[in-house]
Parts: sequence; C-alpha cells; structure tokens
Amino acid sequence: MTAKIAYDEVEVGTELPAQTFPVTRATLVRYAGASGDFNPIHWNEKFAVEVGLPDVIAHGMFTMAEAIRVVTDWAGDPAAVVEYGVRFTKPVVVPDDGEGALVEVSAKVAAKLDDGQVRVDLTAMCAGQKVLGMSRAVVRLA
Repeated sequence: MTAKIAYDEVEVGTELPAQTFPVTRATLVRYAGASGDFNPIHWNEKFAVEVGLPDVIAHGMFTMAEAIRVVTDWAGDPAAVVEYGVRFTKPVVVPDDGEGALVEVSAKVAAKLDDGQVRVDLTAMCAGQKVLGMSRAVVRLA
C-alpha cells in the first residue's frame, strides 16, 4: 500500500479530519494484555492514588497510538508514517464511571519537506488539557 493523498494536493495548513477516541477501563485492560504493560497505575485506582495520581491513567503509548490514527487514516496507509514522536505532558485520567475519558485529536500539515514528505503537527486533548506535546509525524505522500 501507499499513501492515498498526493503531495502536490496538500498545502501547509491543511487540516486533517479530527477524531475523538473513547478510553474506558476495559480499553486499558485490553491494551495491557496486548502490550504486556500491567503497571497497576493503569488498572488499580487505589494504587494509582497512593502514588499521587488522581485516578487510573491510560498508558502513554496507548495515547500516542490513538493519536497517530488521525494521520494514518488520512494518509490511507500506516506505512506512510516515516517518523513520529511526542512528549507526554499530562496523563489521560480514566474514571471508573462507565464513560471513561475522551481523547480529542486534531492535526494539520505544518511543513512540506523534500522527497514527497510533509510534517504533520498533532494536538491531543483530554478534559481540556493537552496530553501530548511536540506531537509530530513525518509522512511520505503519493
């Protein structure tokens, strides 16, 4: 597969379709099983509070993976992402209330690079707080 978006059709400032990702305690249990990360801050409220967190928090790598979906869905091919990095700025707190949390992700083309590549800057928010900082991807377009 290759990216479905053509480099020549993209301009700096192009906004990617925003997405919202629900995160529940069940989501965290499934991710823990898939990743092997069973740190109790991701499933045990008592433990999370004892170590100074407000509640159970989502895995940072899970949050990072959900955010990049905005880019891979837009590009049409996950392999089009050639570079991706973030800073974890705030935790995604996931209450045990049947609703959990929502991670809202928006993105835009910040720069056109050489070799048919663009830099996409992402913004990931939860409960009004930015949860990922310096979130950037380099994507090779068609």
